[in-house]
Amino acid sequence: MLRLGLRPHLRSEPKIRRCRPLLGTFVEITASGNAWHRLGLNPALDLPSRCSAFHEAVDAAFAAMKKIQNMMSAHDPASELSLLNREAAHRIVTVSRETYEVLRRADRMAVESKGAFDYTVAPTLARWGLLPATLQCENAGNWRDVLLLRRRQVRFLRPLTLDLGGIAKGFAVDQAIEVLREHGVASAMVNAGGDLRVFGAQSSRIHLRHPSQPQQFAHRIELAQAALATSSPCFTEKNLHGQRVSHLVDSIRQTAVTGVISVSVRAQECWLADALTKVVLNAPQLAQKMLAKYGAEAFVLTA
Repeated sequence: MLRLGLRPHLRSEPKIRRCRPLLGTFVEITASGNAWHRLGLNPALDLPSRCSAFHEAVDAAFAAMKKIQNMMSAHDPASELSLLNREAAHRIVTVSRETYEVLRRADRMAVESKGAFDYTVAPTLARWGLLPATLQCENAGNWRDVLLLRRRQVRFLRPLTLDLGGIAKGFAVDQAIEVLREHGVASAMVNAGGDLRVFGAQSSRIHLRHPSQPQQFAHRIELAQAALATSSPCFTEKNLHGQRVSHLVDSIRQTAVTGVISVSVRAQECWLADALTKVVLNAPQLAQKMLAKYGAEAFVLTA
């Protein structure tokens, strides 16, 4: 999908908006303005050449996100995450720099939130039919049983399975932003199904939808040089053998997060914003301290 808008004069800068299915959702990238001087490019390039450069930048950003998907998908048996889930309880597994970095950040959030953010809930989600059945695990361990060793090596002390889910998606958004900057784009938004980040001189107006009436806007946020992530059970909540479940797990109480609620967090990076939404949902009092520590802000919508 492609929309291309251009101002009529020769020296105008292109603005493009493109969309692809990635990370289990649709990812939209909007890019405008340039910083060609940072790359040593000729600012007098004609408009078609500038448009081509923009498309190359956006292609590279999509490629970076695709790389993260290939590494960290819980649904792809060929991913590094799936290799960890199969083997790390039996032997040390060496992973890529990107996967190790996301694991390191996920572990930090789990420790600081005392488990309110938990990246070892894959067995529960698999039991609810929201992840592949192969991720079910009897007497599974938790985040305390994940050892992050030197040289990007990982070992599980007990059998368990990981789901990096939203934090990996947020990390992919952050990676895309960095790639766009490296390619000389001066202003952009990357939106991955509710996990988004913007940079540039202009702020972006973001409308939050009400969880009970998604067709209506409930709150407006001006977002500048920051990220926003939203978590809500409303779109995945279902009945399973008389029990209400969703893709969000209250890891402290070992139950599903259900009901009419939506939590959005604004932070400097998207991975962090996404992780903090889970802390706000599962441990609101502790979340206040963590939000303050990271200079983040939460927006909670309920019935």
